[in-house]
Amino acid sequence: MTVDRILPTDEAHDLLELATELADRELAPKVTEYEQRAEFPREVLRTLGRAGLLGLPYAEEHGGAAQPYEVYLQVLEILASRWLAVAEAVSVHTLSCYPVAAFGTDEQRKLLPDMIGGELLGAYCLSEPQGGSDAAALTTKAVRAGDEYVVTGTKAWITHAQVADFYNIFCRTGGPGPRGISCLLADRTTAGIAPQVAERTMGLRSSPVAQLVFDDARVPADRLVGGEGNGFTIAMSALDSGRLGIAACAVGLAQAALDYAVDYARQRQQFGRSIIDFQGLGFILADLATQISAARALTLAAARLRDAGRPYSIEAAKAKLFATDMAMRVTTDAVQVLGGAGYVADHPVERYMREAKVLQIVEGTNQIQRLVISRSLAKG
Repeated sequence: MTVDRILPTDEAHDLLELATELADRELAPKVTEYEQRAEFPREVLRTLGRAGLLGLPYAEEHGGAAQPYEVYLQVLEILASRWLAVAEAVSVHTLSCYPVAAFGTDEQRKLLPDMIGGELLGAYCLSEPQGGSDAAALTTKAVRAGDEYVVTGTKAWITHAQVADFYNIFCRTGGPGPRGISCLLADRTTAGIAPQVAERTMGLRSSPVAQLVFDDARVPADRLVGGEGNGFTIAMSALDSGRLGIAACAVGLAQAALDYAVDYARQRQQFGRSIIDFQGLGFILADLATQISAARALTLAAARLRDAGRPYSIEAAKAKLFATDMAMRVTTDAVQVLGGAGYVADHPVERYMREAKVLQIVEGTNQIQRLVISRSLAKG
């Protein structure tokens, strides 16, 4: 189905047309095969980077396209409607470029053209085996030794752990709590960094997720991003943007599920007519369409606050919460619309349902989003 969009410029229209063309040509024909093989589509990400779609919200001086976040999110939505693992990879990579782009030194920012252009793929290393939602309690440690930091510890649930070219490592350089956390930028080739065996995930099987072990990994001190003690601020600032990326992915996935369910319901005949004409089923689809439109509007409203330079953290939490819960409902109901056919891998809705679940978990679980929102209400 065609989504009626209001875009700020003609250039934005062209970008969405490009994203649609690439999604139809490079993503849609490959998704089933790659998901079955659990193979990461590195060349697809490189193609998107060379087309300029990995650096949309970043400055032109660094190789980006200087596009409003609302435009970037709608590109992400289109990609997610064809292949969620690729859209999530774009979101994670964009998140991984953020620390250097926003807080890096001039020397560090020289890396941005290759990062934004997709020649270097990034990973964002915040979560740990015993500290997911409680990021301020992380224990990965970095000790200054001359002109290097020696890093020890383990990170968990790291997207791109095995395939990334650079890692943003959030580690403890000081005392307990958020003020003791710093951010280091490490190359994949750094001795002492060991990606572990990929997790066997319910969905997003072509997206490699694994632990990263740091065994006296030596990172040059000039790779400290934003100064010692500023890592938690960097991490939370990046996550506000990342939550909008996941919300956009949820909208795209839900749209794909709805489109497939509607097409199936138009063609499927029972009792002498298309099942979409039965009110009990037609009303379900009407509710799904409404929920998707609401989630898209909420996500873009938060993005426009960000573009205007206004506080948007709470609105990003609302968008992530609503859009990902919505995607879970929509994909579940899409399976129900197909009945028994929805439960087999011949139809993509079973994959959509498996994939939707992770969106309620990544970039802060939806319970954390509710905590963020409720605390803001308590403060008044």
